[in-house]
Amino acid sequence: MISIQNLNKVYDKSGNTHALRDVSLTIDDGDIFGIIGISGAGKSTLVRCVNLLEQPTSGSIEVNGTDVTTLSGAELRAYRRHTAMIFQGFGLLAQKTALENVCFPLATGLGRISPEAREKGLELLGRVGLADKANSYPAQLSGGQQQRVAIARALACDPSTILCDEATSALDPASTEQILDLLAQINRETNVTMLVITHSMDVVRRICKHVAVLVDGQVVEQGTTDEVFANPQHRVTRALLGKGDWNA
Repeated sequence: MISIQNLNKVYDKSGNTHALRDVSLTIDDGDIFGIIGISGAGKSTLVRCVNLLEQPTSGSIEVNGTDVTTLSGAELRAYRRHTAMIFQGFGLLAQKTALENVCFPLATGLGRISPEAREKGLELLGRVGLADKANSYPAQLSGGQQQRVAIARALACDPSTILCDEATSALDPASTEQILDLLAQINRETNVTMLVITHSMDVVRRICKHVAVLVDGQVVEQGTTDEVFANPQHRVTRALLGKGDWNA
């Protein structure tokens, strides 16, 4: 379980750039939890705090009872290995093949890929439907295929949590549907917890079990996806759903 309590992130000493304000969320094991909001709402800052690419100014992030904001050194590296990221821009290494990209987290300190890692990489490419693209480079793949490689790479270290930061924003509608289906399938098969950052209510509707709405760094509404969609309380939620005016 991920328990975020009273999380704040301030980017300058004067406190004028308050990216997160007293954010509290509970994400159960195996959940697909959506974080939605317009640009600048604090969504990406929140996900970067969860994997500690950003250090929160105050508050706690407990994962299975451990406040990960206190981790450092080997403990922090171990936590990050099991907290995978999937990015909007795919984040693949252009000079490495699909297989080499998937195996990258498993490479030794000398950059070598062991036979065991190679076997696992091929298995993961097969899992995302790209067994025949192992030797292809990112430039030879479509956007949807590149994101599938990124998903396979995210699975390489057997993560307990996958953080998806606008993972489908750069894709066409058909590719988006395929990627969302794949994420939902992986969640069913592995029970991995997913935190999905998005500005699209369609993405939330498609795969998320719970959702929180961020406005100016604050959680203004949260609940099950069905509850929030059926009875949105905040004006921004209603506007995102097309049920209200942005200026209301």
